[in-house]
Amino acid sequence: MTLEPGVLALVLLAAVLHASWNALVKTGGDRLVVTTLVMTAASLPCAVALFFLPPLDPAAAPFLLISVLVHFVYYGFLLGAYHHGDLSQVYPIARGAAPALVALAAWVFAGEDLSAVELLGVLVVSLGIMSLAWRRGVRLGDGEAKAIGFALLTALSIAVYLLADGLGVRRGGHALSYICWLFAIEGLPLLAFTFWRRRGRIRAAFMPQLGRGLLGGTVATVSYGIAIWAMSQASMAHVVALRETSVIFAAAIGALALKEPFGHIRIAAATVVASGAVLLNLGL
Repeated sequence: MTLEPGVLALVLLAAVLHASWNALVKTGGDRLVVTTLVMTAASLPCAVALFFLPPLDPAAAPFLLISVLVHFVYYGFLLGAYHHGDLSQVYPIARGAAPALVALAAWVFAGEDLSAVELLGVLVVSLGIMSLAWRRGVRLGDGEAKAIGFALLTALSIAVYLLADGLGVRRGGHALSYICWLFAIEGLPLLAFTFWRRRGRIRAAFMPQLGRGLLGGTVATVSYGIAIWAMSQASMAHVVALRETSVIFAAAIGALALKEPFGHIRIAAATVVASGAVLLNLGL
């Protein structure tokens, strides 16, 4: 099963946008506040949009609830990973393991079978993405081990919420309704948690990050909205694997904007990722 050209182009756009908002979080002064703003920026607009959209099929509600809860856990793991590691180290591990995990979960829970070539493509994408995290001469010290551990936990949470949203949007009856319901409520637990953590200085914590957070929120909303819609049109493994090529863009952002190392090894890894994406969409 190959992605239609229009779907493919939109998923690639989602990949670029996803890398961009992660870079905004990494470079933010207060990452908890920036992440909270990113995740709640679309809550009010999406809540208003629900009055003009078809109602969500109740069959999608359990998946929506799972996604909201797991997203909250994901934020914690992501912030922990960025606290201990670089964007160009954490991001490839977290996003690289997700395609293989989603492919397995989609096969078990959604009956999505992949051909041998497609399965090879998913594995090549995952391994190629994760190899972007390798850095010459780095020893596995305490901080390094924590960064990798948090990144792997982030990957697991990504796979769970992607599976929940993939199944939920297919049962929701209307993709945009599911997307708006998710964005209307998913940031609320994180907002409450951040208000509690920054109690007594909420204005001082939020105001300096407001512009960055709202920009990141707009980008993140469009990126994940595209991904959810695409999973209603095509297999989850195809969409997720292609979207996770965002690590190539994240590595480039890390090198150009954040002055993180980027060399021949990462160029080779990016080539491997691209090759896996091609294999996945050969339709064999």
